[in-house]
Amino acid sequence: MPNPFSKGWKYLTQSLDAKIDENADPKVQIQQAADEARRRHRAITEQAAAVIGNCRQLEMKLNRLQEDAARLQDNAKSAMMQADAAQAAGDAAKAQQLNQTAELLASQLVSVEQQIDETKQMHAGAKAAAEQAAAQQQQSDARLQEQLGQISELRAQADQAKMQEATAQSIQQMDSITGTDPDASVPTLDQVRDKIEQRYATALGSQELVQDSVQGRMDEVAAASTDMRASSRLEQIRAEMKKGELTSGGSREGRDNPGAEQPESE
Repeated sequence: MPNPFSKGWKYLTQSLDAKIDENADPKVQIQQAADEARRRHRAITEQAAAVIGNCRQLEMKLNRLQEDAARLQDNAKSAMMQADAAQAAGDAAKAQQLNQTAELLASQLVSVEQQIDETKQMHAGAKAAAEQAAAQQQQSDARLQEQLGQISELRAQADQAKMQEATAQSIQQMDSITGTDPDASVPTLDQVRDKIEQRYATALGSQELVQDSVQGRMDEVAAASTDMRASSRLEQIRAEMKKGELTSGGSREGRDNPGAEQPESE
Protein backbone atom coordinates (compact mmCIF):
# COMPACT_ATOMS: atom_id res chain seq x y z
CA MET A 1 0.00 0.00 0.00
CA PRO A 2 1.24 3.51 -0.72
CA ASN A 3 2.33 5.58 2.23
CA PRO A 4 -0.52 8.03 3.06
CA PHE A 5 1.93 10.60 4.44
CA SER A 6 4.00 10.50 1.26
CA LYS A 7 0.85 10.75 -0.84
CA GLY A 8 -0.39 13.69 1.23
CA TRP A 9 2.97 15.43 0.98
CA LYS A 10 3.00 15.07 -2.81
CA TYR A 11 -0.54 16.43 -2.95
CA LEU A 12 0.38 19.44 -0.83
CA THR A 13 3.50 20.22 -2.87
CA GLN A 14 1.62 19.94 -6.16
CA SER A 15 -1.21 22.09 -4.80
CA LEU A 16 1.33 24.66 -3.59
CA ASP A 17 3.06 24.67 -6.96
CA ALA A 18 -0.30 25.19 -8.67
CA LYS A 19 -1.10 28.11 -6.37
CA ILE A 20 2.31 29.66 -6.98
CA ASP A 21 1.93 29.33 -10.76
CA GLU A 22 -1.58 30.77 -10.57
CA ASN A 23 -0.55 33.82 -8.54
CA ALA A 24 2.88 34.32 -10.08
CA ASP A 25 3.65 37.44 -12.10
CA PRO A 26 3.80 36.45 -15.80
CA LYS A 27 6.70 38.84 -16.43
CA VAL A 28 8.73 37.17 -13.67
CA GLN A 29 8.03 33.75 -15.17
CA ILE A 30 8.99 35.06 -18.62
CA GLN A 31 12.29 36.30 -17.20
CA GLN A 32 12.88 32.92 -15.57
CA ALA A 33 12.25 31.16 -18.89
CA ALA A 34 14.64 33.56 -20.66
CA ASP A 35 17.35 32.96 -18.05
CA GLU A 36 16.91 29.20 -18.37
CA ALA A 37 17.13 29.38 -22.19
CA ARG A 38 20.34 31.41 -21.95
CA ARG A 39 21.77 28.98 -19.38
CA ARG A 40 21.13 25.97 -21.63
CA HIS A 41 22.65 27.74 -24.63
CA ARG A 42 25.68 28.73 -22.56
CA ALA A 43 26.16 25.12 -21.40
CA ILE A 44 25.89 23.82 -24.99
CA THR A 45 28.34 26.47 -26.16
CA GLU A 46 30.85 25.59 -23.45
CA GLN A 47 30.55 21.88 -24.24
CA ALA A 48 31.00 22.52 -27.97
CA ALA A 49 34.02 24.69 -27.23
CA ALA A 50 35.56 21.85 -25.19
CA VAL A 51 34.97 19.30 -28.00
CA ILE A 52 36.38 21.63 -30.65
CA GLY A 53 39.29 22.45 -28.36
CA ASN A 54 40.09 18.75 -28.01
CA CYS A 55 40.13 18.43 -31.80
CA ARG A 56 42.48 21.42 -32.10
CA GLN A 57 44.74 19.98 -29.42
CA LEU A 58 45.01 16.70 -31.33
CA GLU A 59 45.84 18.65 -34.48
CA MET A 60 48.65 20.46 -32.65
CA LYS A 61 49.93 17.11 -31.30
CA LEU A 62 49.76 15.55 -34.76
CA ASN A 63 51.73 18.43 -36.27
CA ARG A 64 54.33 18.13 -33.54
CA LEU A 65 54.65 14.33 -34.04
CA GLN A 66 54.99 14.78 -37.77
CA GLU A 67 57.75 17.32 -37.21
CA ASP A 68 59.47 14.88 -34.83
CA ALA A 69 59.12 12.07 -37.37
CA ALA A 70 60.66 14.21 -40.11
CA ARG A 71 63.53 15.19 -37.83
CA LEU A 72 64.20 11.58 -36.75
CA GLN A 73 64.09 10.41 -40.36
CA ASP A 74 66.57 13.09 -41.41
CA ASN A 75 68.87 12.24 -38.49
CA ALA A 76 68.68 8.51 -39.29
CA LYS A 77 69.59 9.18 -42.91
CA SER A 78 72.50 11.38 -41.82
CA ALA A 79 73.77 8.72 -39.40
CA MET A 80 73.61 6.06 -42.09
CA MET A 81 75.48 8.27 -44.55
CA GLN A 82 78.16 9.00 -41.97
CA ALA A 83 78.43 5.29 -41.15
CA ASP A 84 78.90 4.48 -44.83
CA ALA A 85 81.55 7.15 -45.07
CA ALA A 86 83.38 5.81 -42.00
CA GLN A 87 83.18 2.26 -43.36
CA ALA A 88 84.63 3.46 -46.64
CA ALA A 89 87.41 5.25 -44.74
CA GLY A 90 88.26 2.03 -42.93
CA ASP A 91 87.04 3.18 -39.54
CA ALA A 92 84.90 0.18 -38.64
CA ALA A 93 84.37 1.18 -35.00
CA LYS A 94 82.96 4.58 -35.88
CA ALA A 95 80.88 3.06 -38.62
CA GLN A 96 79.40 0.63 -36.10
CA GLN A 97 78.60 3.43 -33.64
CA LEU A 98 76.92 5.45 -36.35
CA ASN A 99 74.90 2.43 -37.47
CA GLN A 100 73.77 1.86 -33.89
CA THR A 101 72.74 5.53 -33.69
CA ALA A 102 70.83 5.16 -36.94
CA GLU A 103 69.05 2.09 -35.58
CA LEU A 104 68.10 3.99 -32.39
CA LEU A 105 66.78 6.87 -34.43
CA ALA A 106 64.84 4.44 -36.62
CA SER A 107 63.35 2.82 -33.51
CA GLN A 108 62.25 6.25 -32.23
CA LEU A 109 60.86 7.03 -35.68
CA VAL A 110 58.77 3.86 -35.62
CA SER A 111 57.39 4.80 -32.20
CA VAL A 112 56.54 8.33 -33.36
CA GLU A 113 54.89 7.00 -36.52
CA GLN A 114 52.72 4.73 -34.37
CA GLN A 115 51.72 7.74 -32.28
CA ILE A 116 50.96 9.58 -35.48
CA ASP A 117 48.63 6.81 -36.63
CA GLU A 118 46.88 6.70 -33.27
CA THR A 119 46.61 10.47 -33.18
CA LYS A 120 45.17 10.55 -36.69
CA GLN A 121 42.46 8.09 -35.67
CA MET A 122 41.71 10.09 -32.56
CA HIS A 123 41.71 13.29 -34.58
CA ALA A 124 39.28 11.84 -37.09
CA GLY A 125 36.80 11.04 -34.30
CA ALA A 126 37.43 14.37 -32.61
CA LYS A 127 36.90 16.21 -35.87
CA ALA A 128 33.55 14.52 -36.43
CA ALA A 129 32.56 15.30 -32.84
CA ALA A 130 33.69 18.92 -33.27
CA GLU A 131 31.63 19.31 -36.43
CA GLN A 132 28.59 17.86 -34.65
CA ALA A 133 29.18 20.08 -31.62
CA ALA A 134 29.48 23.15 -33.84
CA ALA A 135 26.24 22.24 -35.60
CA GLN A 136 24.47 21.74 -32.25
CA GLN A 137 25.80 25.07 -31.00
CA GLN A 138 24.49 26.84 -34.10
CA GLN A 139 21.11 25.17 -33.68
CA SER A 140 21.08 26.19 -30.03
CA ASP A 141 21.92 29.77 -30.97
CA ALA A 142 19.12 29.87 -33.56
CA ARG A 143 16.71 28.33 -31.05
CA LEU A 144 17.78 30.89 -28.42
CA GLN A 145 17.18 33.80 -30.79
CA GLU A 146 13.75 32.40 -31.64
CA GLN A 147 12.92 31.97 -27.96
CA LEU A 148 14.09 35.51 -27.17
CA GLY A 149 11.82 36.78 -29.94
CA GLN A 150 8.91 34.84 -28.47
CA ILE A 151 9.81 36.17 -25.03
CA SER A 152 9.60 39.75 -26.33
CA GLU A 153 6.16 39.02 -27.77
CA LEU A 154 5.06 37.41 -24.51
CA ARG A 155 6.22 40.45 -22.57
CA ALA A 156 4.21 42.72 -24.85
CA GLN A 157 1.17 40.45 -24.46
CA ALA A 158 1.64 40.43 -20.68
CA ASP A 159 1.73 44.24 -20.61
CA GLN A 160 -1.37 44.38 -22.83
CA ALA A 161 -3.17 41.86 -20.63
CA LYS A 162 -2.25 43.88 -17.54
CA MET A 163 -3.65 47.06 -19.09
CA GLN A 164 -6.83 45.24 -20.12
CA GLU A 165 -7.22 43.85 -16.61
CA ALA A 166 -6.76 47.35 -15.16
CA THR A 167 -9.32 48.75 -17.62
CA ALA A 168 -11.81 45.99 -16.81
CA GLN A 169 -11.29 46.57 -13.09
CA SER A 170 -11.89 50.32 -13.52
CA ILE A 171 -15.08 49.62 -15.48
CA GLN A 172 -16.26 47.23 -12.79
CA GLN A 173 -15.61 49.85 -10.13
CA MET A 174 -17.51 52.46 -12.15
CA ASP A 175 -20.40 50.02 -12.60
CA SER A 176 -20.43 49.31 -8.89
CA ILE A 177 -20.50 53.03 -8.11
CA THR A 178 -23.24 53.67 -10.68
CA GLY A 179 -25.28 50.72 -9.50
CA THR A 180 -25.20 51.63 -5.81
CA ASP A 181 -28.16 53.45 -4.20
CA PRO A 182 -27.56 57.14 -3.37
CA ASP A 183 -27.04 58.17 0.23
CA ALA A 184 -30.44 58.84 1.76
CA SER A 185 -28.98 61.50 4.09
CA VAL A 186 -27.86 63.64 1.12
CA PRO A 187 -30.60 65.30 -1.04
CA THR A 188 -30.51 64.73 -4.74
CA LEU A 189 -30.47 67.50 -7.35
CA ASP A 190 -34.04 66.70 -8.32
CA GLN A 191 -35.16 67.08 -4.71
CA VAL A 192 -33.33 70.41 -4.34
CA ARG A 193 -34.81 71.66 -7.65
CA ASP A 194 -38.34 70.72 -6.57
CA LYS A 195 -37.88 72.52 -3.26
CA ILE A 196 -36.58 75.71 -4.89
CA GLU A 197 -39.30 75.72 -7.52
CA GLN A 198 -41.91 75.22 -4.82
CA ARG A 199 -40.64 78.24 -2.85
CA TYR A 200 -40.41 80.34 -6.00
CA ALA A 201 -43.95 79.46 -7.02
CA THR A 202 -45.21 80.29 -3.52
CA ALA A 203 -43.50 83.67 -3.67
CA LEU A 204 -45.10 84.39 -7.06
CA GLY A 205 -48.50 83.52 -5.65
CA SER A 206 -47.98 85.84 -2.69
CA GLN A 207 -46.92 88.66 -5.01
CA GLU A 208 -50.05 88.23 -7.11
CA LEU A 209 -52.22 88.40 -3.98
CA VAL A 210 -50.49 91.57 -2.83
CA GLN A 211 -50.93 93.21 -6.24
CA ASP A 212 -54.65 92.38 -6.31
CA SER A 213 -55.30 93.66 -2.75
CA VAL A 214 -56.50 97.22 -1.80
CA GLN A 215 -53.23 98.05 -0.18
CA GLY A 216 -51.55 96.98 -3.37
CA ARG A 217 -53.64 99.35 -5.46
CA MET A 218 -53.04 102.18 -2.98
CA ASP A 219 -49.33 101.52 -3.22
CA GLU A 220 -49.60 101.71 -6.99
CA VAL A 221 -51.43 105.10 -6.80
CA ALA A 222 -48.79 106.42 -4.37
CA ALA A 223 -46.02 105.18 -6.64
CA ALA A 224 -47.67 106.89 -9.67
CA SER A 225 -48.03 110.16 -7.74
CA THR A 226 -44.42 110.02 -6.74
CA ASP A 227 -43.44 109.42 -10.35
CA MET A 228 -45.51 112.49 -11.45
CA ARG A 229 -43.88 114.73 -8.85
CA ALA A 230 -40.48 113.45 -9.89
CA SER A 231 -41.23 114.22 -13.57
CA SER A 232 -42.45 117.76 -12.69
CA ARG A 233 -39.36 118.40 -10.61
CA LEU A 234 -37.17 117.25 -13.49
CA GLU A 235 -38.94 119.68 -15.87
CA GLN A 236 -38.36 122.52 -13.39
CA ILE A 237 -34.68 121.67 -13.13
CA ARG A 238 -34.39 121.53 -16.91
CA ALA A 239 -36.01 124.99 -17.27
CA GLU A 240 -33.66 126.47 -14.69
CA MET A 241 -30.72 124.98 -16.55
CA LYS A 242 -31.84 126.57 -19.84
CA LYS A 243 -32.33 129.96 -18.17
CA GLY A 244 -28.91 129.76 -16.66
CA GLU A 245 -27.38 128.94 -20.03
CA LEU A 246 -29.05 131.98 -21.68
CA THR A 247 -27.86 134.31 -18.94
CA SER A 248 -24.30 133.05 -19.05
CA GLY A 249 -24.34 133.27 -22.85
CA GLY A 250 -25.26 137.00 -22.87
CA SER A 251 -22.54 137.80 -20.41
CA ARG A 252 -19.94 136.09 -22.51
CA GLU A 253 -21.11 137.97 -25.62
CA GLY A 254 -20.66 141.37 -23.90
CA ARG A 255 -17.21 140.41 -22.76
CA ASP A 256 -16.21 139.18 -26.20
CA ASN A 257 -17.35 142.56 -27.96
CA PRO A 258 -16.13 145.41 -25.80
CA GLY A 259 -16.69 147.99 -28.64
CA ALA A 260 -20.30 147.32 -29.04
CA GLU A 261 -22.74 150.14 -28.19
CA GLN A 262 -24.17 150.02 -24.76
CA PRO A 263 -27.82 150.88 -24.29
CA GLU A 264 -28.41 154.37 -22.92
CA SER A 265 -29.43 154.47 -19.38
CA GLU A 266 -32.55 156.52 -18.68
